[in-house]
Amino acid sequence: MRDERDDPVNGMDEDDVATSGTELVLSNELLPTTLYLLPVVERPFFPAQNIPVLMNDGPWMETMQAIGNAPQHVAGLVLVNNDDPEQSSVDDFQVIGTAVRVHQPMRNAGKIQFIAEGLRRFRIVRWLSRQAPYLVQVEYPEDVPGPEDEMRAYAIAIFNTLKELVPLNPLYSEELKFFLSRFNPHESSALTDFAASLTTSSAAELQEVLETLPVLERMRQVLVLIKKELEVARLQSHIHRQVEEKMTEQQRNFFLREQLKAIQQELGLAKDDRTADLERFQERIDALTLPEAVAARIGDEMQKLSVLESGSPEYAVTRNYLDLATDLPWGRLSDDNLDLEHARRTLDRDHDGLEDVKARILEFLAVGNLKGEVAGSILLLVGPPGVGKTSIGRSVADTLGRAFYRLSLGGMRDEAEIKGHRRTYIGAMPGKFLQAIREAGVSNPVIMLDEIDKIGASFSGDPASALLEVLDPEQNQDFLDHYLDLRFDLSRVLFICTANQLDTIPAPLLDRMEVIRLSGYITQEKMAIARHHLWPRLLARSGLARSGVRITDGAIRAVVEGYAREAGVRTLEKRLGQILRKVAVQVVGGASRKMSIGVRQVEEYLGKPVFGKDKPFAGKGVVTGLAWTAMGGVTLNIEATLVHSANRGFRHTGQLGDVMRESAEIAYSYIAAHLKAFQGDPAFFDKAFVHLHVPEGATPKDGPSAGITMASALLSLARGERIRRPLAMTGELTLTGRVLPVGGIREKVIAARRSRVHELILPEANRGDFEELPDYIREGLTVHFASRYPQVVDILFGD
Repeated sequence: MRDERDDPVNGMDEDDVATSGTELVLSNELLPTTLYLLPVVERPFFPAQNIPVLMNDGPWMETMQAIGNAPQHVAGLVLVNNDDPEQSSVDDFQVIGTAVRVHQPMRNAGKIQFIAEGLRRFRIVRWLSRQAPYLVQVEYPEDVPGPEDEMRAYAIAIFNTLKELVPLNPLYSEELKFFLSRFNPHESSALTDFAASLTTSSAAELQEVLETLPVLERMRQVLVLIKKELEVARLQSHIHRQVEEKMTEQQRNFFLREQLKAIQQELGLAKDDRTADLERFQERIDALTLPEAVAARIGDEMQKLSVLESGSPEYAVTRNYLDLATDLPWGRLSDDNLDLEHARRTLDRDHDGLEDVKARILEFLAVGNLKGEVAGSILLLVGPPGVGKTSIGRSVADTLGRAFYRLSLGGMRDEAEIKGHRRTYIGAMPGKFLQAIREAGVSNPVIMLDEIDKIGASFSGDPASALLEVLDPEQNQDFLDHYLDLRFDLSRVLFICTANQLDTIPAPLLDRMEVIRLSGYITQEKMAIARHHLWPRLLARSGLARSGVRITDGAIRAVVEGYAREAGVRTLEKRLGQILRKVAVQVVGGASRKMSIGVRQVEEYLGKPVFGKDKPFAGKGVVTGLAWTAMGGVTLNIEATLVHSANRGFRHTGQLGDVMRESAEIAYSYIAAHLKAFQGDPAFFDKAFVHLHVPEGATPKDGPSAGITMASALLSLARGERIRRPLAMTGELTLTGRVLPVGGIREKVIAARRSRVHELILPEANRGDFEELPDYIREGLTVHFASRYPQVVDILFGD
């Protein structure tokens, strides 16, 4: 039991706390009228305090010596309004401070330490020295007592608050014992100053208490401050108790769990983590058909795991390795569905148009049907954005009944993404291909490698070179991942790659793929895709699937021809979605859910058409050419004009690449040399300064396929005769007048149809490419084939 005599607060009765209007100051000792000042920064010093004081010896050594030479060793501690007391001036010192007696001064390591015994308040009357050591003349103001009853009531309130504070902080008990050893508890002024010194109030609040001479007013101020201190102490105690209880509960639960685990192990009801891991891995191994080398390696790792402590870092590394090695589908294959009728139905269900692409895929599957499996194949789907390359890959996976995994290679710059990190690195992981196999759960999934033309290289290695092993049927049966460090057979995987262009794919990598081109869609195909796929999907996304919103074929055609002429259908989908958002606003606003969207509503919802119904430009020196871009085929109206006849010259503009500039020079030289044979004035170019321009100058252009187009524009200018009918052409021109083959015939033909040009001139060597096009693309076109440029002239001018 606790003895009240050991508690300086509980050992006293409230009636012992009396009030007195006077303060006993060390047996009525006479204090000096002049004091040397020492600054304090954080809080003022009170007469009831007796604590150590620490300060730098440099600026205050002389002051301490002067204090030591004084007969009573009394100094003045005054609060300053400067965070750096060494930089303080006389203006920074407060007017009222506390006289203290200096005990046991010591100097050590550049510091001066002494014990300050508070005596009583003083007020600075006059500065005798305005530089350190600061010397002032002071007076000692008397406390002003108040009504005895009120002072007694406040004293009891302060004392009771101190009694509540003491259990919350043991330091308060020690300080209270020291206070009672120096002062009588009946001294209200001393009790008030002591209570103020216990608080953590601001320096300004405490200085205000120090400067308050009426004792009753001072007691009011201190009671408020100490009540705040009590609330803070209670809150701190509550927080401490909560944290302690939580930690105790966690420790209790931990010990109980450990005891329960030990009991379960003794009874055979549970296993430790290591045993559970080993059994789980063994169950996986029993369900797999492991190659001999793999089984031996996994066995060694299992043996290592069985002797490692579960808390060691090596245990975690080995466990993660076994988790991957036993989770891979060694020897587990899915059965392929090689029924061509099923494949044809699936492709037709998922895609409109692309008949040639579907035919190539069916041919590919037919070969697999005869072999009994589809293995060792890498397909590359090349075409503009939005033509359905990724969705075709998904359809192939659905057709075969295989798992599908898509991996984007765009921007990949680290070889470890392909072949994994070595296990010696912290945070090592297997490569993307093993992760794909693991997620698919079989050894023969369909893995789509998206954007293979945008793969990069950096100091971390060349991922494109790492792909050579993956995509080579002769090598990938023994694919070695750096993390797994075991040979894994990827020869059963069907790889389908996608790209927008072939130029950026390394030649050795391209050589391992079977290329299938997707050139883009004509208007009829886009309308069918919008009707059968895009519109139903967008209705479901917009919440209008069960409404009566309909769109006419004329409206779809208007969107296709006026707002979405690109090769793919992404812009078409965006525009149809924009229409449905406008409709949704009207429906929410109270309009009928049953409405039909026609041509008139299209312009109301989408604004003025982006593409007009303009025909190819016609005029002297203007000829329409066909070009291929990564976004599909486009038409180019190449223009030639006579600037002046003062001197001979030739200029070309339109942000042309090196190859295209050379084609322009060849066309100029060829036409100038053979102008007489082409019914032109032989002297035209002798004095003509000619300017050749390819419009849309902000778009870079390159390639040789505009050779005959530029030559025809120059010939039209020289003859002063325009092309009499809408006609477009493509072909490379040589200095001897030969017309060489070019690429992208399908894209260029589709671009001509999109621009409503139905008569074309193509190189003779590209006849086979044109005849391979589907009938619905060739239908309605008049195509001329030329092997030499004079044939082109005959078609253009009928000479």
